Amino acid sequence: MKKILREPLLHFLLLGAAIFAAYGLVSKPSSGEPGKIVISARQIAAMAEGFTRTWRRPPTRAEIEGLIRDQVQEEVYCREAMALGLDKADTIIRRRLRQKMEFVSDDVAALAEPTDDELSAFLKSHADTFRLQRQFTFSHVYLNPERHGENLAWDTAQLLARLQQAGDKADISELGDSFLFEHKFQSLPASEIVKQFGEKFAAKLGELSPGQWHGPVESGYGVHLVWINERTEGRLPALTELRDAVRREWANARRLESNEKFYQELLKRYTVTIERAEPLAAKTVAAIK
Repeated sequence: MKKILREPLLHFLLLGAAIFAAYGLVSKPSSGEPGKIVISARQIAAMAEGFTRTWRRPPTRAEIEGLIRDQVQEEVYCREAMALGLDKADTIIRRRLRQKMEFVSDDVAALAEPTDDELSAFLKSHADTFRLQRQFTFSHVYLNPERHGENLAWDTAQLLARLQQAGDKADISELGDSFLFEHKFQSLPASEIVKQFGEKFAAKLGELSPGQWHGPVESGYGVHLVWINERTEGRLPALTELRDAVRREWANARRLESNEKFYQELLKRYTVTIERAEPLAAKTVAAIK
């Protein structure tokens, strides 16, 4: 069954049927006779079901009659409003009608279920969307250039030597200058490092070896002495690690593709003419002549 649902021919037939059904909905009046309103038994059953879901009890006879009166009133007002052309220039109504047409093609796209091979291919072709970024766990000590002035290079070298001697046992809580952010970061993605420290700092971090103090490393704030605890390289996860996320993106891509095909088929019914206004400068020149 799943194999049948993935067949392109079936999708084409379903799309054609959807177009035919949609065209019928928008091109025919709700009743065969313009002045006749019919509230069918099926509509009444749907009203009763909706009432029951909302109020958790079936409607009384009087409530059913009230629902029917509301439906008749709605139909009368809708028909009269359309007869007066009140729907023609209403942006909200036009957007809602467009949305309902798109729902038709959404239903067609929702029929198909992807295989593992299709999801794997989608994952590889959209690697940038799903790729896990490089992550860093690191500590740093900050030195403010304005505070140290001409002694910045000397102070940095002295502090680096002290840190290298202490290694991973260094207590950095009292070292360096006060900093806007934290002094220790756990599994921080590369993109976040760029946001907080700048591209230059992030690029340098990628070159440093873990397990020792390095510096000076420049950022938009000044200079830093950095200890890399761990660096996790970026990678493209296996399908088993994020199947649900890939399935959602695959379904969304299929929905957009279906909507576009649906629109292009409908567009074939029309000849589109776009009358563009002349540039203001051209009009001005013409008026002077």
